[in-house]
Parts: sequence; C-alpha cells; structure tokens
Amino acid sequence: MKFAILSDIHANLEALRAVLDRIDQEGADRIVCLGDVVGYNADPSDCIRLLRERNALCVAGNHDRAVTGQITTEGFSSIAARAVGWTGRRLDAEDIGWLAGLPLKAEAGGQIVAVHGALHPDVGCEIVRLDNEERRRLSFEALAAHPSGARVCVFGHTHRQGVYEWRDGKERALSGDDIDLRRDALYLINPGTVGEPRGRDWRAAYLIFDSERHSVALRRVPYDRAAALAKTRRAGLAPRFSQVPAPIRWKLIQGMRALGIYDLAKRLTRPRSGGRIDAT
Repeated sequence: MKFAILSDIHANLEALRAVLDRIDQEGADRIVCLGDVVGYNADPSDCIRLLRERNALCVAGNHDRAVTGQITTEGFSSIAARAVGWTGRRLDAEDIGWLAGLPLKAEAGGQIVAVHGALHPDVGCEIVRLDNEERRRLSFEALAAHPSGARVCVFGHTHRQGVYEWRDGKERALSGDDIDLRRDALYLINPGTVGEPRGRDWRAAYLIFDSERHSVALRRVPYDRAAALAKTRRAGLAPRFSQVPAPIRWKLIQGMRALGIYDLAKRLTRPRSGGRIDAT
C-alpha cells in the first residue's frame, strides 16, 4: 500500500493543490496529514475542504489546536499568534468542529503511526519538536512499545525532511531521496512542510511510504508561491521583509545571527502591532 504523507500545510492552498496533483500521479492509496492544516497563510477553509474531500487521515497540530482554543498561543511567535486569531475569525463552525475532532495520534493499518510533534509524551505531544537525538530516542522507545506493532512513525512540526533509523541501540540519519528501509529497524520520518518552508528550498514537500516494498521516497514540487504570498500579504499575515526573495532573506538573517545582532534587529524593526523578522 502506498501512503502519501504530508504535513504543515499552513493554509497554503497553492502548495497543497500542487502536492495533491503530484500524489494523484504517483497513485497513492491513502493520504495521511500530520497536522497544522491552518496557520500563517490565508486559505484555511479551502485546505480543510480539500483534505476532507480526499478522506485524508489527519492528526492535530499545535496551530490547529490553538485555533480551536484547545491550547493557548503561549510560545507562539507574534506572527503565528496573529494568524491563529485571524484564522479563528474566518472559519465556520463546521471547520472548527472538524479541527477540534482531530486526534493527536493515529495509526494506519498497523504500518505507520502518525503524530504532529512527537510520539513519546502522553500530554502535549503536538508541541514537542523531534529536533535532537534525546527527544527522538524517547519517541523511538514509544514506537517500540506501540501496540500497533508499526515500525515507522511519521512526524511533522519541524518543517524539515528527515529519515532517522534506530538499530542496535543507535540512531542514524539517512540521506537520499529514495530509501529502502530495513525490516529489523525502527524509523522516525518527517515529510517536511507543504506550505511554510524554513530554509532556502521553498518547494512543497511530502513523501511516499510504500508498505509492501518498505521504502520511502522524499518528494518536492514547485507551486505558485507568488500567488500564495500575495494573499498572505493582503491578509496582513506575512512576515517582515517577505517581499525580499527567500534565498536573500535567509542569507541576511544568517548573517545577522553570525554577527550577534539578530535579536537587536528584531527589536529595532518590530512594529507597534507586534510583528517580527521571521526566517520564513
């Protein structure tokens, strides 16, 4: 069975449509969404509609739960918190109800376990980032004990593609776009972000997990980013300097961080409304 795994759509309709079109070409049997359907961008309702039309298996992300009021925006950036409020005022009761009903964890056919942030905490798993070995180790331990018997856990939240293998008590980060998985190992796999890139590559990311071949294919697809960003700007949700091309903006931010002046620049350029410089 082919699972199309996607995450962190963040209300980017152009990116989601491009990914779904490519998924159709790949002949996936089931779509699994790892949360954060909404937030940051300007088409939350349409993104929810497309996922519901595809009968996607979805789990809740922290932005989804913040919009429904299930968690607060404590710890969110000012841009993210503003988008939560903006989104909540524009979704109807049915959309809010759908988001509120999403589980924090799900499993599909005994093959994969799906989470947004991490597998290991019983409470607050949607806000935990698997961005270091210690946290991934805890989720590997939870996967080993999972009643489904699944050997693969897919997660999002970090917005970065990655394949991590656990075997013989050691973690290995695997490279490449097409990877054959071992039957005697455990895996934590991140498809990256559909609609809110954190690096220089702005293309929409997703992956295909083939349970019969026990393989994973990491994919990226271009989309009309200018159209998406124009809508985000009109909604008042775009980050500072969003008009600067992403590669240049990223280099500027990295340069300011290297010089130790990034925090100072944020304070000096923060508008009265509470916005901030943001890497995305």
